[in-house]
Amino acid sequence: MEQNVLQFNQNVQRFFDVNEEMWKKVQEFYYGDNPLNDALSKVNSEDMAIFFEALAKNPARMIEMQSKWWVGQLQIYQNVMLRSVSKDVLPLFTSESGDRRFKDHLWQEPNYDLLSQSYLHFSKLVQDMLDEIEGIPDKARYRIHFFTRQLVNAFAPGNFLWTNPEVIHQTVQEHGQNLIRGMEIFHDDVMNSGKYLSVRMVNNDSFNLGKDLAYTPGGVVFENEVFQLLQYEAVTETVYQTPILMIPPFINKYYILDLREQNSYVNWLRQQGHTVFLMSWRNPNAEQKDMRFDDLIVSGTVEAMRVIEEMTGEKEVNAIGYCIGGTVLAATQAYYVGKRLKNHVKSATYLTTLLDFDNPGSLGVFINEELIDGIEALNNKMGYFDGRQLAVTFSLLRENTLYWNYYIENYLKGKNPSDFDILYWNSDGTNIAAQVHNFLVRNLYLNNELIQPNKIKINGVSLNLSKVKTPNFFISTQEDHIALWDACCKGSTYLGGETTLVLGESGHVAGIVNPPSRNKYGCYTNSAPYENAKQWLDGTQYHSESWWLRWKDWVAPYTGEQVPARALGTEAYPVKEAAPGRYVQVNLF
Repeated sequence: MEQNVLQFNQNVQRFFDVNEEMWKKVQEFYYGDNPLNDALSKVNSEDMAIFFEALAKNPARMIEMQSKWWVGQLQIYQNVMLRSVSKDVLPLFTSESGDRRFKDHLWQEPNYDLLSQSYLHFSKLVQDMLDEIEGIPDKARYRIHFFTRQLVNAFAPGNFLWTNPEVIHQTVQEHGQNLIRGMEIFHDDVMNSGKYLSVRMVNNDSFNLGKDLAYTPGGVVFENEVFQLLQYEAVTETVYQTPILMIPPFINKYYILDLREQNSYVNWLRQQGHTVFLMSWRNPNAEQKDMRFDDLIVSGTVEAMRVIEEMTGEKEVNAIGYCIGGTVLAATQAYYVGKRLKNHVKSATYLTTLLDFDNPGSLGVFINEELIDGIEALNNKMGYFDGRQLAVTFSLLRENTLYWNYYIENYLKGKNPSDFDILYWNSDGTNIAAQVHNFLVRNLYLNNELIQPNKIKINGVSLNLSKVKTPNFFISTQEDHIALWDACCKGSTYLGGETTLVLGESGHVAGIVNPPSRNKYGCYTNSAPYENAKQWLDGTQYHSESWWLRWKDWVAPYTGEQVPARALGTEAYPVKEAAPGRYVQVNLF
């Protein structure tokens, strides 16, 4: 045993000695020049000042909370003693549904039972106190809740070697080799991180694009500095006359819509007899620092529709926009109308799309003047918003399952993550050009300008969503924390066309990537008139089938006649390279 401990200590020392570069980068995370960190510190200081001022005016609340803590702690001691002699006694404090941090049997041992229950008691008490203290503005309270939750969960006993019985047990069994493996993984993650530590969810070499994911056969038929246009091979002898144009979010890579064969939305569409085109946005760097939101429309979606018209002879497309890609789709149609051009969109499908950004879900904690000033300063300094930073932000919206869980498994237990296609895509981020991201956070999220008639101008053309008369299909999801379903519902009312609403089960990604072959999640529909989201929901009918099938029936009137299947490319637009193309394969490290 002594020899094993000595060997372990030597390995640890050797690891620290040879990784001086890594520790410099760790220091940079916390102490480096980062305008966003400075803005976060300022906002947190201001919010906490508001909190302590409110607390000082409510001393009885503080005394009440302290009393609850002492009483609860004494009850926990008693409960743990009873549980140590009888397993039939239930714990006094338990984790919320879905929280698996303390599910292992080792946490039931008296010392760790006391530790976990005390932590859960304290955690709940803190959150309750933030709710009950009067005199805190709602937005400040929301931010305090979020950042306090981050702090409390960061200090959970499972995140530390000496207070996690699972890790202690494994370390003893493996003589510390798990920690050596974990430090190696930690080293790689640090060196591949941006401004914040990005904890891997899958191995970076788990999948190959074009082979395992983004596999659907097709080719790049057009490209410019903004995007590549992919056309996919037909698998039916005839196809619908009106082609499909898919507009993925520019903040993610497109292949969430084309994962594996069994869950590829792209593949399913061509099996239904559609000619499918898809935009693959460029992964920008500092060279594209002057690219604007206008360019995503004028040189992006408008250009894509022009090329499709020249290739197919069809003047309209059935367009599908996902997340912020749907926002671009709506803005594109408003641009056509404002410029007094024909709207080239016959039908518009919006997948978890916000048009009204008044309630941006969990991202609302970052939407205030000071933080956006910090984001803009960081963007202008770098020339782009680092996609790795965006991935960390989204992970911290569900920190226990998407951040600390992997921190423990990777660094403390030394386990390599499992291979999961959606998590691989989630980790395979893309940058956002500085001016595009500045417009996104200030003009859309902060000022909510898209729903304000003529407030936004694209190349001098004013946008007015109410003048867009295209038929719309909106699919949102119940558990979406990024684009809340009721916010999506509200946003649809600003368009001038007839709207069909569908509410899917699950969340932002799993609820959309929901092929009928799996029939995993159902959906809700309601065609009756409504005044608000609640009224619509109260009158819905449940269907135990994928929303894909509801959409198939909805889009049928807009698909046109059957025509012979189209070959890849044309003489004017030959295939430049095979799908998935170069743009999507640019990574962040």
